[in-house]
Amino acid sequence: MALDVGKHRTTILRPMKLVIDTAARTLQRQDEGSETTVGLFTKEAFEAISLEWVRVGFSLAYYHTFTWFGLPILQLPQDLIRLQEVIYQLKPQVIVETGVFHGGSMLFYASILEALGQGRVIGIDVEMIPSVRQKIEAHRLSPRISLIEGSSKDPSIAERVKQAVGSAAPVMVMLDSDHSRQHVAAELELYAPLVTIGSWLVAADGIMKDISDVPRASPEWKTDNPFEAAGEFASRHPEFVRAQPKWPYSESPITEDVTFFSDGWFQRVK
Repeated sequence: MALDVGKHRTTILRPMKLVIDTAARTLQRQDEGSETTVGLFTKEAFEAISLEWVRVGFSLAYYHTFTWFGLPILQLPQDLIRLQEVIYQLKPQVIVETGVFHGGSMLFYASILEALGQGRVIGIDVEMIPSVRQKIEAHRLSPRISLIEGSSKDPSIAERVKQAVGSAAPVMVMLDSDHSRQHVAAELELYAPLVTIGSWLVAADGIMKDISDVPRASPEWKTDNPFEAAGEFASRHPEFVRAQPKWPYSESPITEDVTFFSDGWFQRVK
């Protein structure tokens, strides 16, 4: 695979060999007859190794090993830290998330809002696991959480969410349910209008385009993924800027997140 480290990373999957030489302190990339060598302790090497780390980690379900306040949370810790940075700076009154599953993300958002002393979370899922609903409703953070059961691409469900949001601001939206291109495209159109100016819309798991050839994945993911839906949305909606949030602190030459949310961040600017 080749890694383009420009503003939008359009990784192309193809056979490649990485050779890490710790004695020579180099990383060598052999790709379709060409060969490139960079220093092992460089930004370029970090990005190439990080992408392979994400791919191998997905195949081994590494992201299925974390909990938040007692419930499983299926995210990379790196993404959770970046979400925390954005939420702290934005201080949203409402966070809307499609996809509740095991409930950890609901508690993640609610715990940050609780620390900020304001805000609530609205979670939508096509089918709430009864035991998960019970645990969320019994949790001390439940006063900050509302759950809506139904398909997130159903306009009637989106209307319920709109009514629940009301006139609150700022409003942030996280799309993390069905990750098919068609479903995410529908969600983007339905929930983008809820996002207030200056706030963020996130289409999770664009990384699917880069892991379609690993164990536990599917070849169809190469094109059927949130990254493609996000690109189409960006072309139609100039009121949103597709960009990774600026890091509030950095003393590193690294500029790109190690993430599942590949090019999935949108900030509303008008």
